[in-house]
Amino acid sequence: MARFAACLPPGGHVLDIGCGGGAPIAASLTAQGFAVTGIDASAPLLGLCRERFPDGEWILGDMRQMALGRTFDGLIAWDSFFHLNHDDQRAMVPRLAAHAAPGAALMFTSGPGHGVALGRYAGEILFHASLDAREYRALLAAQDFLVTGHAVEDATCGGRTVWLARRAADGRTCGPAPDRGDA
Repeated sequence: MARFAACLPPGGHVLDIGCGGGAPIAASLTAQGFAVTGIDASAPLLGLCRERFPDGEWILGDMRQMALGRTFDGLIAWDSFFHLNHDDQRAMVPRLAAHAAPGAALMFTSGPGHGVALGRYAGEILFHASLDAREYRALLAAQDFLVTGHAVEDATCGGRTVWLARRAADGRTCGPAPDRGDA
C-alpha cells in the first residue's frame, strides 16, 4: 500500500474496485488524505462504506460493466479482480485503462499463476481465477501500463500476489526501477 500511495498526488482520487465494506483499503487511503470512490455489487457492504467514510463516493455496480465517465489518479482492485473468470479479467483491462488518468497507478491482486481455485469463506465457496504473469503483462502493456512491481505470494501481504503498474504519461514510475521479469 505504501508503494501505491507514493504513486499518487497529494489528495489524489482513487477508484477502489470491489471495495466491499471499505476495510482495509478505503480506510487506509482516506486516512492518508486521498479521495476515494468505491464500486461494489453488494448494497449492504456499500452501506458500511457510507457509514464509515461519509466523504467517499460509493457506487452500486458490477465492475465488469464499470463506465463512470471519468478518470482517477489511482485504481486498486484488492482481493476482488481475481474473483472474475479468465475472459472477464481480460475484458477488464481496457475498462481499467478507460478509468486511469495519464500517469495513474494501478494495483491489483491475482493468483500466483494461470488457473482456477475454489476456496471457502464463512462457509461459502469462493471462485478465484488467474491468468499467467506473461498474459497480465501483455494485457497491461497493450493499454499503456508499465508494470513497476510484481510480488508472487508476498509474505508481507498475507501471501497475496500483488501487481503495481503505472499508466504511461511522462515516464515516471512508482518506486524502484520497473520490474520486467516474470517472477
